[in-house]
Amino acid sequence: MSVSTQQLAEELQIFGLDCEDVLIEKLAELCILYGQNEEEVVGELIAFCTSTGKASLTSEILKTFEHEILSKRLSKTWPSTTKDTGHAGARDIISIQELIEVEEEEETLLNSYTTPSKGSQKRAITTPETPRAKRSVSAPSPHQLLSPSSFSPSATPSQKYNSRNNRGEVVTTFGSAQGVSWSGRGGTGNISLKVVGYPEPLTGSYKSMFQKLPDIREVLTWKIEELGSKLKEHYKIEAFTPLLVPAQEPVTLLGQIGCDSNGKLNSKSVILEGDREHSSGAQIPVDLTELKEYSLFPGQVVIMEGINTTGRKLVATKLYEGVPLPFYQPTEEDGGFEQTMVLVTCGPYTTSDSITYDPLLDLISIINHDHPDVCILFGPFLDANHEQVENCLLTSPFEDVFKQCLRTIIEGTRSSSGSHLVFVPSLRDVHHEPVYPQPPFSYSDLSREDKKRVQLVSEPCTLSINGVIFGLTSTDLLFHMGAEEICSSSGTSDRFSRILKHILTQRSYYPLYPPQEDMAIDYENFYAYAQLPVTPDVFIVPSELKYFVKDILGCVCVNPGRLTKGQVGGTFGRLYLRRTSEVGEERRSLCVAAQVVRI
Repeated sequence: MSVSTQQLAEELQIFGLDCEDVLIEKLAELCILYGQNEEEVVGELIAFCTSTGKASLTSEILKTFEHEILSKRLSKTWPSTTKDTGHAGARDIISIQELIEVEEEEETLLNSYTTPSKGSQKRAITTPETPRAKRSVSAPSPHQLLSPSSFSPSATPSQKYNSRNNRGEVVTTFGSAQGVSWSGRGGTGNISLKVVGYPEPLTGSYKSMFQKLPDIREVLTWKIEELGSKLKEHYKIEAFTPLLVPAQEPVTLLGQIGCDSNGKLNSKSVILEGDREHSSGAQIPVDLTELKEYSLFPGQVVIMEGINTTGRKLVATKLYEGVPLPFYQPTEEDGGFEQTMVLVTCGPYTTSDSITYDPLLDLISIINHDHPDVCILFGPFLDANHEQVENCLLTSPFEDVFKQCLRTIIEGTRSSSGSHLVFVPSLRDVHHEPVYPQPPFSYSDLSREDKKRVQLVSEPCTLSINGVIFGLTSTDLLFHMGAEEICSSSGTSDRFSRILKHILTQRSYYPLYPPQEDMAIDYENFYAYAQLPVTPDVFIVPSELKYFVKDILGCVCVNPGRLTKGQVGGTFGRLYLRRTSEVGEERRSLCVAAQVVRI
């Protein structure tokens, strides 16, 4: 499904309603999120504005329209839509392919209005006066290492990708990025990489699909009781009241947010599922009319205060905010901190209409040019959603194609940059185990030299780079939680910021329950390997949704986007880290500058 902002503007003008471009973009986002076309959503909006007597369109009216009209319509149509979606990998709200088509059209539209001279911040073009560092004669070119014709009979380059004219453009900036050279030391710097686990990181495969329902219940109960005890201690709450006990005075209840049906959560379907110790897992409906501000999603552990006169319904009057974990304090073992450049990118590494991996080869050229100290590469490396993969058109096994990609990256950056490489798997990697938490890739062909600079980690993963903690996950948390979250706010509220805050305060890499249909979660290992051990200094959350860099509760959260968007080029991120004080002093001395750049 594709949505045109131009058509939305034309539809609004038919009714004599002009609005700002920002609001039209927000309206396009609502079309995508709720599966409506331009004509339908404008018709609904005009009817809503007429019935409520609104003469102009504002962000507040748009927010009210979303909650009162679109979310209710979606919850009513949910049972019929889920029956129609029978194929594997179907999404509740909208498919990834539809999102890719929307992004692709936006990129094409932007390109049609852009000239090569307009980019505000372009990557420096290499000329004979500023030559690149010469490769060693013995080092093979990445183009020689990767041979798409060996595994695909139709390996033709993507014309749309190769004709782009905005390569190297900086699309968003965070921190004091002015004056930063965005060049690292490659393999010559003193870099200490360490995977942080609690109690230990996931290092190998495990048996899945053997879960028992009592074991899942045990993990969910532990989550409620663990977070509940921390919140009780933080807010100095004396005791929790059982859910089903009537009381004429205000009571304080602990539980987990749920939905009273199989549809999407809305303000009328919220239930609170109590913990085992105080409420024996009982459930009670929640009335949110007295709460002016809230942000809730299924699986969220909360403490609510309210009136429960009958023991059958809680009228909530107060919602306690979650509390994040403390930050990591560097020790002498982490070594002396140097200025560090980190490059972050997320697959797919080839466009949807080609299997030539041209974007990957361009990325290797950027790595060899900028010499980042650390490169973090998220899957998918061979996307299960790619047309040639879905139609079984590849002539080589998936595992062989993946190994060829990995070998190209490792050998293609060995002599020119020597950067440390961190590979994070994705549930969309067609050759890898599709279970969450996901074990690291296995690659036995690493030489002794490469083993020192290549790190294969799990999904999700907490990584320490010279004492700076990175939270890494390739799962599209923003998309999954954004489709389920409900919100009421008196002021301007950013959905991305709310979701990221939930992740940090729920202390989990995937706090949503039940998970999306295409998520196969092993809850015993989820308990051991998918919890946040500390609040990360930098949290990398790649998503199909728009790129950003935000400071949330002191944590720098980065969505670098994906390297490709359908048939067009996407974006990657780069960070520059430095400290202004010695080990042992307060954490605020960490300075982070970040940019998101077009490939």
